[in-house]
Amino acid sequence: MASVSVAEAKNNLSSLIERALAGEQVIITRHGHRVAELRPVRESAQGAPSHYALLKKERDMRTAVDITSVELLNGMYDEE
Repeated sequence: MASVSVAEAKNNLSSLIERALAGEQVIITRHGHRVAELRPVRESAQGAPSHYALLKKERDMRTAVDITSVELLNGMYDEE
């Protein structure tokens, strides 16, 4: 496990990222306290981060609407 200060991380970020990608746990500290951890992003089977895939799926499931947001807001203001 690598533990480096914020200043060290700033000066050596590329090499720290490579170490994290290689599987090493990299912890960044400030004044001796752990504040961050570098680790690889887990990817979904499609190659995109899983939260993006979930958002895309939800967006694709929505039904189409034949009105723009401007028209909707104008209609709401007209009702008052």
